[in-house]
Amino acid sequence: MEQEFKYNFITIEGCIGAGKTTLAKKLSRDFNGKLILEQFEDNPFLPGFYKDPARHAFPVELYFMAERFQHLKKLLSEADIFKSFTVSDFLFQKSLIFANNNLTDDESKLYRTLFDIINPSLPKPDIILYLYAPVETLLERIQKRGRDYEMNIQAEYLDKIQNAYLDYFRHQQHSIVVLVNTTNLNFVDLKNDYEFILEILKTKFETGLHYV
Repeated sequence: MEQEFKYNFITIEGCIGAGKTTLAKKLSRDFNGKLILEQFEDNPFLPGFYKDPARHAFPVELYFMAERFQHLKKLLSEADIFKSFTVSDFLFQKSLIFANNNLTDDESKLYRTLFDIINPSLPKPDIILYLYAPVETLLERIQKRGRDYEMNIQAEYLDKIQNAYLDYFRHQQHSIVVLVNTTNLNFVDLKNDYEFILEILKTKFETGLHYV
């Protein structure tokens, strides 16, 4: 397929179970894009966090921030002339979104200090696609993929995280964010649904939040 995207660095975001990794992989494969994936399964604190969030929240979020930093710093230092664009399944700012929801006030202040030191040095996406789905749909997808450490995730937690994402995007003014309602979309199996996503990436948007 011919690639006519308007953006060189595309970030796919969404709540847990939204399908961001699946879409990032598909775009990279179909259009010869450089793929940057969050290696969340490598986080040794994650299983403990879902069992005892208060005890494991700070190390789990610190690990994620360090790992995201390493991935994006590598992108900045390694140009790939054989790839036509870059696509990632995470936004570095998600570190702050999750930290603000999972950490105590003192932990959050320390985390924010570290974040503010790191963030200015990292590349920023040209466009962010936020894959929105109702919490009930997210829970169904999480159960279907069957990761043991995710089985105890509650609807209240997903709702809290999703609202934090939406609140963040409503108040930012320096990025292009397109909120895609995926409730009735199946971009994996249905060609028309996938082409709908592709048309978004072929459209030039103004800075700000857009709903499609």
